[in-house]
Formats: sequence, structure tokens, C-alpha cells
Amino acid sequence: MVMWVFGYGSLIWKTGFRYDDRLVGFIRGYRRVFFQGSTDHRGTPEFPGRTVTLEPAEGEICWGAAYKIIGEEDKQAALTYLEVREKQYDQKAYVDLFTDSTAKTPAVSGVMVYIGSPDKKLNPNYLGPSPLEYIAKQIVQAEGPSGPNRDYLFQLENSLLKIGCVDKHVMDLANEVRFLLSQGNGDYSKP
Repeated sequence: MVMWVFGYGSLIWKTGFRYDDRLVGFIRGYRRVFFQGSTDHRGTPEFPGRTVTLEPAEGEICWGAAYKIIGEEDKQAALTYLEVREKQYDQKAYVDLFTDSTAKTPAVSGVMVYIGSPDKKLNPNYLGPSPLEYIAKQIVQAEGPSGPNRDYLFQLENSLLKIGCVDKHVMDLANEVRFLLSQGNGDYSKP
């Protein structure tokens, strides 16, 4: 049995496991949002960073990359790795991946994806929506073991552009972070 994993955040540029094929595509009915807190990679418990999660959204699509894993050992190694890496995401969903916007049938079905739900009991790291300026200030300040939160945002923006995706939420946020960094005054307290 083949396993497919869909990445819509850092998995696009930093996979971390062996895979047999990579397919750029999108899933339907979701949008990418910077609503998930990161206290273990791009922030700390005292000052969480923000990473992306998926939010159900009628008529929306979310571009990313799906990874095909064939061998049993590779599948087990990938799952073990992902369960640690994605431990702050409380849900797994199985989705259809499309590669053509006019297609009625998916290129691949049953693609696994990790999601941080808005249920604070199951996902205590969910930060939820905030004004763009506030999210940008959090991203400018946050840094964790995997590096500055802004690097995550800029790498995501760059990776999406490389696959031909212009994600308005990501672009607007990246532009706001660049603006704050250009101000250089260091005062990024909550508005």
C-alpha cells in the first residue's frame, strides 16, 4: 500500500524523510492560515511563533506538495518522524489531491495531511485569527529551536512562488513583516 502525505507549510521545502515521488498540487475546500502556534519549532511557550494550519473554506483551494512513500520501512520512518515534527497538530485528514484546476477527478485520493484544529481542548497551541498587523508582530518577535519565525514565513512564500502559487494571506503577511523589519524600532508589543 502506497502512502501519500500532503505538505502545505514547511514540508514543501524541508521534507525530512525519504520519499519516492513528489507531486505539486492542491486540495479543495481548505485555505492556509497562520493560526497555529508553534512553541517547539518557531517559537517558545513564553512567546509562540505562528505557523500555518488548514481552515475549512468552501470554494477555496490550498496549494502544496504531496509525497509518495512506497517501502514499508520508509513509511514507518516517515510516520515516526512526522508524529514528532507535527505533534502540535491534533488532527489528520485524508484528502484528494488535484494537479489540474479543470479536473473533476483527483490525481491522488487518500492523501494524509496534518491539521491544527481550532479546538483549544485538543489543540492548546491554536492561536486563531488576529489582525494581520498583530500576526506580523508575533512573527517578527518569535524565535525557536528551528530558527526565527520570519524565516518560516519567507521560506513558505518563496516555496509557494516556486511552484507557481500566489497565496494572498502569505504574501500580505510577508509584506507586513518586511515593513516592520524595515522600521527597525524593535517595539512590536501587542496593539
